[in-house]
Amino acid sequence: MIFEQHYLDCLSQASYLVGDERTGRAVVVDPRRDVADYVASAAEHGLRIELVIETHFHADFLSGHLELAAATGAEIGVGAAGTPSFPHRPLAHGERIELGDVVLEIRATPGHTPESISVVVWDLATDPDRPYGVLTGDTLFIGDVGRPDLLASVGVSAEELGRHLHRSLHEQLLTLPDGTRVFPGHGAGSACGRQLSTETVSTIGEQRRSNYALADMTVERFLEVVTEGQPAAPGYFSYDAGLNKSDRLLFDESAPAAPLTLDEVLRLRDGGAVVLDARDGAAFAAGHLEGSVNVALDGRFAEFVGSVVRPTDTIVLVTEPGDEHEARVRLGRIGFDRVAGVLADPYGSMVERQEVVRRASRLTAAEFLERRRAVADLVVLDVRTHGEHQLGSVDGAVVVPVARLGDEIELLSAHRERPVVVFCAGGYRSSLAASLLRAHGFSDVSDVLGGYGAVAPLLSGTTT
Repeated sequence: MIFEQHYLDCLSQASYLVGDERTGRAVVVDPRRDVADYVASAAEHGLRIELVIETHFHADFLSGHLELAAATGAEIGVGAAGTPSFPHRPLAHGERIELGDVVLEIRATPGHTPESISVVVWDLATDPDRPYGVLTGDTLFIGDVGRPDLLASVGVSAEELGRHLHRSLHEQLLTLPDGTRVFPGHGAGSACGRQLSTETVSTIGEQRRSNYALADMTVERFLEVVTEGQPAAPGYFSYDAGLNKSDRLLFDESAPAAPLTLDEVLRLRDGGAVVLDARDGAAFAAGHLEGSVNVALDGRFAEFVGSVVRPTDTIVLVTEPGDEHEARVRLGRIGFDRVAGVLADPYGSMVERQEVVRRASRLTAAEFLERRRAVADLVVLDVRTHGEHQLGSVDGAVVVPVARLGDEIELLSAHRERPVVVFCAGGYRSSLAASLLRAHGFSDVSDVLGGYGAVAPLLSGTTT
């Protein structure tokens, strides 16, 4: 058996290549949209990718099933309850896909979504009596289970899905032997769960012992614990879930981002395009184009872009020289394909045209606390999640998680003329949020270097 886990840190997303060395037949499960790595790995092992399996219609990324099918001629397999608009092979509960000595068994595991499936992997040449592992998609994670609440807004209630999820876990996954390896669809950092581990593989036995959601409890209590305290879903989730069911345009991962002059960028900006500055917060603060939104490439770039930029927006990139292709590919992974180009020679362009350049105010923790004492009408904005806020914050802070800021920014409009200081945990999200407020006309915005992690040790009796 050839078995590979392809893990994408920037989206905390796992995909899998499973093949039979003797027959050369292979399957890819839950591929990302830039598919060259799977094609290259299959060729290296002498494998033919014959089937692409989607464990469900993903919301947090745009899957590469169409791209991989186009590149290899593979069929696309979807759980039998799914009804996408592209040609596909319905995969029924109990169906076995024989690659040779490697056999895949489909188990219907609805709950995260109605069409969710898990894929049990058997290596008959090594152990015909016990499964090698199970690809659980977003049904079972390491340390958590899939959220049943993400589809509540499109006609399926969280309670209904949660009851399905409980049955799927106990009747389909926990019936596997304890030694069965668990290979999930996501790890820590994903908004698809609350307590996902940094580990990317476990066993059924270990999860039975340690996963809070698998403890002995009633269905009603299970529904409570798996839905309480979940982070706000980024705004692009519903967009991607819809696209993943559709016969959409393919992504060309090799295409370069078109270089644009400063005048071309300014014309696009003035016409409604979003200028997305993917440099780090320090470079952005030192000088950026007026109206730019700062989402640094060195973090969870695509996820946060999807939280504050609309999928229909035209995007113009500003990056460190050489980073423009990576930025375009990461945007493509969530289906944000409307990239008009990238500002050529960003530093030279901005030096020559200082009249269109602005600088951003960033405060040390001590400077923030001094401003808080000195400015009576200061608005303090905490853009961490509600769960983070509950662990400690600054008295009087307004809490709007970054994932909700784009939707709720108009609710903050009453503060547009007041001085605002934004903080997060470490400084990444606050630079993003502060730039978004400035782009929406807030006149005096600063963010805090080091975030709450730097502020907390200096607070004396003001934490909540």
